[in-house]
Amino acid sequence: MVKYFCCTGLLKNTWDQVCVAFWQRYPNPYSNHVLTEDIIFREVTPTNCLISRRLLTKTSHAPRWMERYLPKHMASLAYIIEDSIVDPQKRTMTTLTWNISHARLMSVEERCHYRINPENGSWTEIKREAWVSSNVYGLSRAIQEFGHAKFKTGVTKTMKGFEYVLAKIQGETPSRTLAATAT
Repeated sequence: MVKYFCCTGLLKNTWDQVCVAFWQRYPNPYSNHVLTEDIIFREVTPTNCLISRRLLTKTSHAPRWMERYLPKHMASLAYIIEDSIVDPQKRTMTTLTWNISHARLMSVEERCHYRINPENGSWTEIKREAWVSSNVYGLSRAIQEFGHAKFKTGVTKTMKGFEYVLAKIQGETPSRTLAATAT
């Protein structure tokens, strides 16, 4: 069984601004858990699409009941692969992200599709989908519920972080509300 999540977000910035901010997302006060981001592969296709693969290293805080199933040296770190395709002609960006750490315990795959908002061409729409799965006998439902809840919470921080970075790029001071709510 797989736990599915889907939501649509809206950034009140142009698609071009969002694409620039995407590569500068870290660090921001909402993503202290992201330690490193490394480009593994990058290529511009004959149709001018930018294809990238990055490795992200994040801190990982599993609940106590889950820690016993993780190797001691791996309990506090997680490695994530992020593939992305930026199509400047269609003005879309699609990302696919998945964990390579702890994948036997829980797998989380996320797909984001960024496009110009059809109702306001100066805004960018993000459709975010995630699939959380686990095959741990007797614990799969609890693990999936944990992963699903953690993912939903993370989406809010991700959007606030994006807004924070966009404000900084545009030379604005990020609002006190954004800075004050960062944890």
